[in-house]
Amino acid sequence: MLYWLLYEKLYPFFHPFRIFRYLTFRTAFASLTALLIALFIGPWVIQKLHEFQIGQFVREDGPQSHLKKSGTPTMGGVLIVIAILLPTVLWADPSNPFVWVAVFSTLAYGAIGFADDYIKVVKRRSMGLTARAKLFYQGLAGAAVAIILVVLDQFKMFSTNLTVPFIKSWRPDLLWHWWPATMPQLALLAFVPFVLFVIFVLTLSSNAVNLTDGLDGLAIGCTIIAAGALAVLTYVSGHVVFADYLELQRMPMVGELTVFCGSMVGASIGFLWYNAHPAEVFMGDVGSLALGGAIGTVAILIRQELLLPFIGGIFLLEALSVILQVGSYKLRNGKRIFKMAPLHHHFEQLGWSESKIIVRFWIGALVFALFALTTLKLR
Repeated sequence: MLYWLLYEKLYPFFHPFRIFRYLTFRTAFASLTALLIALFIGPWVIQKLHEFQIGQFVREDGPQSHLKKSGTPTMGGVLIVIAILLPTVLWADPSNPFVWVAVFSTLAYGAIGFADDYIKVVKRRSMGLTARAKLFYQGLAGAAVAIILVVLDQFKMFSTNLTVPFIKSWRPDLLWHWWPATMPQLALLAFVPFVLFVIFVLTLSSNAVNLTDGLDGLAIGCTIIAAGALAVLTYVSGHVVFADYLELQRMPMVGELTVFCGSMVGASIGFLWYNAHPAEVFMGDVGSLALGGAIGTVAILIRQELLLPFIGGIFLLEALSVILQVGSYKLRNGKRIFKMAPLHHHFEQLGWSESKIIVRFWIGALVFALFALTTLKLR
């Protein structure tokens, strides 16, 4: 709203406001605003969570060292969501549809996580929504995002062509165009591959961040790195000169998402202040699902979904460790691959300290993110 007020409305009367036209300036201030919001209202949020007795429920079958964390306030992800969305609304161009798609996705997945956390707190149990219900609502949110993007594609504001890393000449279209002209009713089937693809990406992304949120500061630290990498990718994708030089799809409107990514970085740093070991507050599903949904949505909007395994490499490893563990247990008569899943618990069982696991996973996340950025030129 500040962009609309200070630049679009007041710039003709006060020319120094032209600085608000620059994306880098607004991204920096959005990040700073998000950081300050998280730092200043963090103690109030933590206090309210204490007053409402919204404490973490620790499973007895988990690592024994985690039992001492029982009662630590959870649902701190509400703070993250507020600190992301308020600066985005303040500093981004409100006429840009991609900003609102990212805002909608963050709120939708945050709402699913909120419902899951609320049930856990009220029922005093380790599981909130059933796995089937959670996947259903995540799929519903993903389908809504996909339909919005299909509509934007019809208005030539979005492209459903997929960007393939290392291959600059092959950009497959996820919309099918094979139906006969005499059967226009089959045209709706053209959207099916793209909708299913978006649902898969967003469901995997949100759940991967959720599974990583098991140690103090682990998930939020990896989020800072992933959001920073996305900010760079978003900026170059929306910059005509850089996009042409790097041979990316030219999408000038997605550049505004850099403000959203900057807000995510600032909000995550602010939350890490309170979530660092030993944590004063946990983000809960409301935070992890919202962050995962936001990361996946930005990757989809800039057509870099296939880079997500590197942008969020630690998230993917954590998710794969759970999939492999469950698959091995069911297919090999109770035999396990890891001592405990997700992966960070495996290293805990090996005797690694929590701080060592967290910092080394952060280093791994940084290496993955840097590799993702190198693919911009390796085409």
